[in-house]
Amino acid sequence: MRPGASEAGPVSNVRRRQLSALLLAAALPLPRAVRAQAERPRYRVIDFDWVDAARARAVPSRLYWPDAPANASVPLVVFSHGIGGSRQGYSYLGKHWSSHGVASLHVQHIGSDAAVWRGNPFGVVGRLQAAAQESEAIARAADVRFALDQMLSAQTGAWGAAVDPRRLVAAGHSYGANTTLLSIGAQVMRQGRLVNCQDPRFAAAVVISAPPFYGETDLAAVLSPVSIPTLHVTATDDVIEIPGYRSGAADRLAVFDAVGDPRKLLAVFRGGSHSIFTDRSLTGGATLNPQVKSATADLALAFLDLTFRDDSAALSEWRQTWQPILSRAPATRFASSVHA
Repeated sequence: MRPGASEAGPVSNVRRRQLSALLLAAALPLPRAVRAQAERPRYRVIDFDWVDAARARAVPSRLYWPDAPANASVPLVVFSHGIGGSRQGYSYLGKHWSSHGVASLHVQHIGSDAAVWRGNPFGVVGRLQAAAQESEAIARAADVRFALDQMLSAQTGAWGAAVDPRRLVAAGHSYGANTTLLSIGAQVMRQGRLVNCQDPRFAAAVVISAPPFYGETDLAAVLSPVSIPTLHVTATDDVIEIPGYRSGAADRLAVFDAVGDPRKLLAVFRGGSHSIFTDRSLTGGATLNPQVKSATADLALAFLDLTFRDDSAALSEWRQTWQPILSRAPATRFASSVHA
């Protein structure tokens, strides 16, 4: 209670907030995941247990494949999880995208996956810090490249043959967003040498809750080489709390501003949390959480329409639908979004 406030004031405020939440929940559409529960899944899930022999590193991956005609040309997203994640994570994105004709390959990074949570609990901080080392960041980008190589090879048969090589999209959340940025051209200098992990096959990227490049003082120098369209998603309460690696929501905006290519969009949800974009169901609030998930999955599809078809209709509709939970909405044209 604030000093000097009466008991009736906070109670009334709580009731007003509860009523507002109920009205907002009623006004917004149900998440697609809820609407589709009674429907037959329009996708397949296939697990690959790949090993990169050249690096002696396993690269487990999970593919969400759309129920598409045999002769279809399918866009592909290659998704990188956050620290402590796995190929099973971010399933709401894989299911949603593949249900709408976009395949999604979720890559697991062995050096920074769910294993950091296992073992002696007193060692978890050390495991997290080890997973955040630069060598692992570079290895993650190599995982993404290797997984894409495998996906497009004869090993995956008809699936790989059906992927449209002109519509390849890098995507990731948190540490995976950094991995994505490295994969699309972000560069750092180390001991006078340029560290470049770019995979030129990617034509667009979805960057969710990107941390800063810790230790880099000139973010523009790191991100100005990015030369493909990017979608950036965050929330006003998007805060990373890892010992030695704290990062606030302002860092997500700084990453967006520093990306060199003007074909970029930014969406900021009001409230939320850093982990609201994972499969966790309650972070950011039981009401907001599924809305943000549904909105994020839909926004990525609208972004791909704009990027690959020059069609902004879905983005305009998205803005109208989700405006009540947005702090900042993407513009309908790339160039103007920089100053939105």
